Amino acid sequence: MKYWLFKSEPETWSWEMQKKKGAKGEPWSGVRNHTAKLNLMAMKKGDLGFFYHSGGEKAVVGIVEVIGEFRPDPTDVKGIFGLVDVKAVKDMPRPVTLAECKANPKLAEMSLVKSFRLSVQPVTPQEWKLVCAMGGLKS
Repeated sequence: MKYWLFKSEPETWSWEMQKKKGAKGEPWSGVRNHTAKLNLMAMKKGDLGFFYHSGGEKAVVGIVEVIGEFRPDPTDVKGIFGLVDVKAVKDMPRPVTLAECKANPKLAEMSLVKSFRLSVQPVTPQEWKLVCAMGGLKS
């Protein structure tokens, strides 16, 4: 299993909206970055990801599971990019902010800290465990 981080503007697609989709989940569409596309292509069913609110909040607020692997994104008229399907798994008991991640030396190499603009990012198993613990979850 691999771990990921999915960024979303809460005004566009929030954690609450994701949770309302239930077990059927929702396509993670609209990605228009080639590095993020490669990350989507590497995802497998069962992989887990942090759901991250960007914008003003800048915090990990929940955990999602990949339930559908890479396929073409119908919102991409050029046919270059794709999507995966994700479903909400659980709330982060306490959101973990970007500032907290940046302040933790053990997360200095985390993609969120180093390349925070990328919309879909890999997360190492060690980073996953640490962020889960910071948010009050046992990994």
